Amino acid sequence: MDVNGTVAEGFEPVREAFVRNFSSLGERGAALAVYRDGRRVVDLWAGAKDVDGTQPWLRGTAQVVRSATKGVAAAVLLLLHQRGELDLDAPVGEYWPEFKAHGKERLLVRHVLNHRAGLPVLDRPLTPEEALDPHRGPEAVAAQAPVWEPGTDHGYHALTYGWLLDELVRRVTGRWAGEWIAAEIAAPLGADLWLGLPESEAGRVGRTGRVEGPEPAGGLRSRPKRSVTAAYDDPDSLTRRAFAAITPFPDQNDPAYRAAALPATNGIATADGLARFYAALIGEVDGVRLFDPATVELARAEESAGPDRVLVVGTRFGLGYMLHGTASPLLGPGSFGHPGRGGALGFADPDAGIAFGYVTNGFRKTVTADPRAQGLIRAVRASLDG
Repeated sequence: MDVNGTVAEGFEPVREAFVRNFSSLGERGAALAVYRDGRRVVDLWAGAKDVDGTQPWLRGTAQVVRSATKGVAAAVLLLLHQRGELDLDAPVGEYWPEFKAHGKERLLVRHVLNHRAGLPVLDRPLTPEEALDPHRGPEAVAAQAPVWEPGTDHGYHALTYGWLLDELVRRVTGRWAGEWIAAEIAAPLGADLWLGLPESEAGRVGRTGRVEGPEPAGGLRSRPKRSVTAAYDDPDSLTRRAFAAITPFPDQNDPAYRAAALPATNGIATADGLARFYAALIGEVDGVRLFDPATVELARAEESAGPDRVLVVGTRFGLGYMLHGTASPLLGPGSFGHPGRGGALGFADPDAGIAFGYVTNGFRKTVTADPRAQGLIRAVRASLDG
């Protein structure tokens, strides 16, 4: 396997781990970027652009990153709060009056970000065509009754998270989240990431594999001997219903799907774009910084922890971000970020000054701790310790 790119002195273990993903873990095509204190120290790519093809992966190749999108989308609400345009402790209905139906009057903006809204499922799932209409998802969650009292428990909002966030952004700013990201994050930062892929960039994006049901994950279980796989196989479980809020799930290689904007699941990025974004959350990158120190602390302060009513394992969330834990190990206790179901991962560790972006076309069934990304994280940690 020819591995392209460079690593800074001291980060050689990361290149070795990247190679092992291809030689031992069946990687077909992937890229990795790592920043330290705002400077890129790892920039690697290898394999085929398409999971089923021979076209080579190039430095600017991008991929669908699934739920790693959530970390980018969360930054919109936190930046609006940082700018004084949004109150995290205000009821969602204050910005979105139609949302108050069915006992949601006291559901707060922060409940959207910390997965405590009680709205992980839809009683009537959307079709793919409905899901690509930017108005249908928000209308559906506004009409949905919570399955638990908002604020009292947490469970991963796999798809509904995006519609909740998108409509909040639109009500506050007059722009959809994808438009806001393009203008306020990607353009100033020069980051290759999109929520709603422009036609001009379509040729850069590789074809991905398809993900079916999730594999078991480690961590604290909400019920004895109940795995996320068993929960997913139960059609009446919150797990299955949360991931089936769009049924059937759209083809991720469909140009119409990629051109749409679903802030929970269909962001597209290069590894460098994802890492560069996280680097700018915690520090300055070529003169651009996104989060001030107080917002960094909001992102990584624990808001939800323990048995997740959807993912079954114990999860930890800050405001919009997964936190380091047994179900989703990151670099260290202060890390925050978001994995994408199937492999992609972006995160930042303010204590180490590290930002990490990994994208792949070889989607796996893992929901949180993909072994390929975990090997790369261990290598980054070894590089820092060595």
